[in-house]
Amino acid sequence: MLKAKLGIAPIAWSNDDLPQLGGDTPLTTCLSESHQAGFQGVETGGKFPKTADALKPLLQEYQLDLVSGWYSGTLLDNSVEEEIKKSLPQMQLFRDCGAACLVYGETAGTIQNQQHVPLAQRRRLTDEQMREYGEKLIQFAAFCQDYGVPLAFHHHMGTAIEDEHDIDRLMAVTTPEVGLLFDAGHLVFAGVDPLRILEKHGDRIIHVHTKDVREEVLRALDRHRDSFLDAVLQGIYTVPGDGMIDFSAIVNKLAQIGYQGWFVVEAEQDPAKAPPLEYALLGYKTLRSALDAAGYSVISGAL
Repeated sequence: MLKAKLGIAPIAWSNDDLPQLGGDTPLTTCLSESHQAGFQGVETGGKFPKTADALKPLLQEYQLDLVSGWYSGTLLDNSVEEEIKKSLPQMQLFRDCGAACLVYGETAGTIQNQQHVPLAQRRRLTDEQMREYGEKLIQFAAFCQDYGVPLAFHHHMGTAIEDEHDIDRLMAVTTPEVGLLFDAGHLVFAGVDPLRILEKHGDRIIHVHTKDVREEVLRALDRHRDSFLDAVLQGIYTVPGDGMIDFSAIVNKLAQIGYQGWFVVEAEQDPAKAPPLEYALLGYKTLRSALDAAGYSVISGAL
């Protein structure tokens, strides 16, 4: 029996890149409603305490595990030694709180947080740049592995690793220490068939984010004019069950390749338009149904 756990990210309540989206919402509201919706764990966000002594009792109060959380990596322009030094406080927090992995997003030259820069102007890497980047990622991922917090690489809109061509090349120049985070929402936004990524790179996936995409928003985007944050404000993302992605097919494929671990709802929306608890409940219901149908056992203990 394959094992799964269900988590959620705080970005539905508060968006760190767009403070106007839930900036005044207390962290306790996010934690309380995450638990109320049925989730077993949460990922971190800007409002979370940065020490285990402060974070662990807070999570225990709401009966939640620390799943993981975003790390703003800069290895593309940074040395491995400097990156390790920069990451240590977050790595220590994650290890001490039992996080499953480090969600590594490459933010060197990213436009994901720059509302004035259109999607079409993202950074792109030559094959030689990708090879050099891969060598550094392997070394950093080995450090993460040894530290007890494996690296899950997050392909992400607006970054140097966004589409299928980027992912294929990155996987080709790295070793299995560099785990892959699978995010169907970012793939669909990038024009990629998520099932094809599962078929090609399923053995590298160590963490799963689940966000849905609103087809009408996707079709209306002008990538030479609209930025990633523009798309978020227009409502590009939503929770599983409210968009165009067939999560039953995705969960079935993940079951076929033997994935076990966290399934995390992570859908950045305007909480004024998409009440976080209401959407958290829908995301949980949709995922739980797909997991049950695919033969997963949703467990409460350690994976």
